Amino acid sequence: MNEDCNKFYFVITEESEDERLDKCLGALMEGLSRSYLQKLLNGGNITVNGKQKKPGYRVRTDDQIELILPPVSIPNITPENIPLDILYEDRSVIVVNKPKGMVVHPAPGHYTGTLVNALLFHCRGELSGINGILRPGIVHRIDKDTTGSVIACKNDRAHACIAGQLKQHTIVRMYHAIVHGILKEDEGTVHTMIGRHPTDRKRMSVLQNGGKEAITHYKVLKYLGSYSYIECRLETGRTHQIRVHMAYLGHPLVGDVVYGPKSCPFHLEGQTLHAKVLGFSHPETGEYIETDAPLPRYFQELLIKMH
Repeated sequence: MNEDCNKFYFVITEESEDERLDKCLGALMEGLSRSYLQKLLNGGNITVNGKQKKPGYRVRTDDQIELILPPVSIPNITPENIPLDILYEDRSVIVVNKPKGMVVHPAPGHYTGTLVNALLFHCRGELSGINGILRPGIVHRIDKDTTGSVIACKNDRAHACIAGQLKQHTIVRMYHAIVHGILKEDEGTVHTMIGRHPTDRKRMSVLQNGGKEAITHYKVLKYLGSYSYIECRLETGRTHQIRVHMAYLGHPLVGDVVYGPKSCPFHLEGQTLHAKVLGFSHPETGEYIETDAPLPRYFQELLIKMH
């Protein structure tokens, strides 16, 4: 692969012979979704041997592919001067400690006060555009009521690199949580398939058929009476993965009214889940970078109260 600003050049090898063009490109450009690649193909931003091809075109050995990423559209989102707890920042990436109650990117009902609004102000608009105008810089997300580390990228090359690490499961993501009950084992692994709940589309569920592979490694840090303080390491990153997996074990997160009890004796706002450690290879230098987000005050006070 050769790169020239927003132009990417590939020559197809024998290993990719007869693959669909969109699937082949998905492996070559891991930061781009299949749907986005299809949009680029249909828009003429990708050519094979100088000619436009359909997503289903079967590539041949020595095919020459040129991919041009279009200029990033300026999102119709207002930059807002919202204070950020920055754990790490350079010209390629920024890692922030997201507070409880903050939505990561704009969506219906949440077009202001999001992490994206804050990043647009802080980064002066220098954010990657791969995930579209509503999610500039955003490679991954955590739930509104989950606190802790979120990484954002300032250019498309960094975005593609970090997204590739997520896909290959090489990014270190350690979460702390408090769950109901006493786990039978001090540590273990939950390995299931997770997908949309068959009847409630707002929830995720462990499925026997369909869904995507989900792997969570957990370890008990401390037993707190009838609760357990645990650490979870994500091997995959499915929506609500830790919340679903712990509920599947019969130990839902304290405060999680979606997957656990509908009332909480501690008057919490959402689940006790904190993205504590985030480790990744720097997209420019390859150096391993690790950040550690301190536990939020409510979490610390709850641990003291349960002690």
